[in-house]
Amino acid sequence: MILNKNKVLGLAALALLFSMNACKPKNAGSVVSGDAAAQTYVAPGKYDEYYNFVSGGFNGQVSVYGLPSGRLLKLIPVFSVFPENGYGYSEETKPMLNTSHGMIPWDDQHHLDLSQTNGEIDGRWLFANANNTPRVARIDLKTFHTNEIIELPNSAGNHSSPFITENTEYVIAGTRFSVPPDDKNGDVPINSYKKNFKGTISFISVDKTSGNMDIAFQLQCPAVNFDLSHSGKGVSSGWFFFSCYNTEQANTLLEVNASKRDKDFIMAVNWKKAAELIKAGKGRKQAVKYASNRYNEKTQTATSTIKTQVTVLDVKDFPGLVYFIPCPKSPHGCDVDPSGEYIVGSGKLAALVPVFSFSKIQKAIASKAFAGTYDGIPVIKYEAALYGEVKKPGLGPLHTEFDDKGNAYTTMFVSSEIVKWSLKDLKVLDRHPVYYSPGHLMIPGGDTRKPTGKYLVAYNKITKDRFLPTGPELAQSAQLFDISGDKMKLLLDYPTIGEPHYGQAVKASVIRDQSVKFFKIEDNKNPYVSMGEGATKVVREGKKVHVYMTAIRSHLTPDNIEGIKVGDEVYFHVTNIEQDWDVPHGFAIKGAKTAELLILPGETATLKWLPEQAGMYPFYCTDFCSALHQEMSGYARVSPAGSNVPLTFSTGTNMPKETNTVETQNTASN
Repeated sequence: MILNKNKVLGLAALALLFSMNACKPKNAGSVVSGDAAAQTYVAPGKYDEYYNFVSGGFNGQVSVYGLPSGRLLKLIPVFSVFPENGYGYSEETKPMLNTSHGMIPWDDQHHLDLSQTNGEIDGRWLFANANNTPRVARIDLKTFHTNEIIELPNSAGNHSSPFITENTEYVIAGTRFSVPPDDKNGDVPINSYKKNFKGTISFISVDKTSGNMDIAFQLQCPAVNFDLSHSGKGVSSGWFFFSCYNTEQANTLLEVNASKRDKDFIMAVNWKKAAELIKAGKGRKQAVKYASNRYNEKTQTATSTIKTQVTVLDVKDFPGLVYFIPCPKSPHGCDVDPSGEYIVGSGKLAALVPVFSFSKIQKAIASKAFAGTYDGIPVIKYEAALYGEVKKPGLGPLHTEFDDKGNAYTTMFVSSEIVKWSLKDLKVLDRHPVYYSPGHLMIPGGDTRKPTGKYLVAYNKITKDRFLPTGPELAQSAQLFDISGDKMKLLLDYPTIGEPHYGQAVKASVIRDQSVKFFKIEDNKNPYVSMGEGATKVVREGKKVHVYMTAIRSHLTPDNIEGIKVGDEVYFHVTNIEQDWDVPHGFAIKGAKTAELLILPGETATLKWLPEQAGMYPFYCTDFCSALHQEMSGYARVSPAGSNVPLTFSTGTNMPKETNTVETQNTASN
């Protein structure tokens, strides 16, 4: 393949820009203040001030850190199987990873959003996106369990997600890759992109009490790529804003062909108008196929339902629903300040940061100050919507959040720095180097009506020379800054799990006191629960064997099982009958082609085992639970298929007689 001269120059320019992120900042030796350690120190037995929820990127999970210590508190399994606790392996949780394509054991988790009431974090739920096979998850912050995952039809590359409205009426998700709609023939030439491809925005309703999610409606939009988004608030309440790139509608070599225009778009959506149209019966019913997966805390079992219809509004058919605003090329961030008046775009290849005014946008719409249309959508004149530009902020602006003093903070990916600037006059106030190439940053509440102004965390993509080397791949990094004063102060570096794409944080007091410590055994409605050791049993149903087992410090009941045969399906239904905080038990058996179970106090979980050879198979508790943890074990005897060994089970009663034991010992000694 031969590139023309312009393309070669374009590629060379990009390579030069992005190679700059390897340069160490000039003032690297003096960026940490002397009292940094004291500011991040959390004494033994004391709690951190904030919970920090961080996306896992390519590991598909969500990490929970304490701030300011940077201590890892928990890894929440969401979109990937998790051997540590059996998520995606246990029979109860397997349905959580079901999709219209079958069971998908992994995904790419990029963004998070905490539920809000009146534009403030309420601590009820955390929403997370799956980028690869488009899905949105809801995590219950009482249990830190993933309680729901919903798949998104008509979508591909769910990067622009999940973003919520002020009262969590909707979780909103935009497709990264435009594709042919699901009810159309997708077997079309790729270069028919402009004709056959569409972009889709999904509006997922959230039940105010249960949190249950459903796809309320979708917007069919022009074939562009959607990147980031935020809801309006205050004066812009009822609107939503998305950054869009590839307005060239290219389908190959996007680094060149999707970077030709000087400007792409911010897309403004009047979501309240869309909801009114749906209520009035507008839109068309479209046949689709998508999975809705829910975990029931009472039965401790997930179910997966395949749904087959969505309601779609084609935005070009409803004037006043959607508008485009020109934005410097290849915008990434699309961020709304606490007042809702200012919408900040971030063109990755621009040397400025545009700030748009919601009031001016409304005036431009009223006066029809349009520069034309794009695929039937009005394009507002750039100057008509623009509040102003932050001049020479740095190279590669990506993402902006806000403090409580009228300031904004933007990551500069190429020049590897955080830049602080004033919303009032758009003047740069401070800049601070990071190591290296920051993508997102996070201020607790920084995308809400009430941000805090104490800490900022930068999530960095490259960490060479920051930590001890671990071969060609290094842990990625977060850096904690103090932003309470006029100048930013670097306090702490700490490694992160997976790719820390984005994070959100909230005062610990909002979540801490509602945390569930154990599940009440009397509330356990799992159909295979054993309410006590007296309720344990082993039951054969044809070739299926169900073992109803309990776990308590420090034994399993039953712990001797005989009569299992090669070819049986064996289900170990293990109930942890402890009623104390932080006393989980584990369960695993030799040769099982699955992960362990980690069963929380009061919970029941099921491991499926397919014995393939006759023999003796030990099983044991995998989670260290007491001084006699090593003794918490048992045996399952497997006999050949067709064997007449009866099915029996016991605990403590199937031991040899004392005399036999002595005789055996004497014989052995002689």
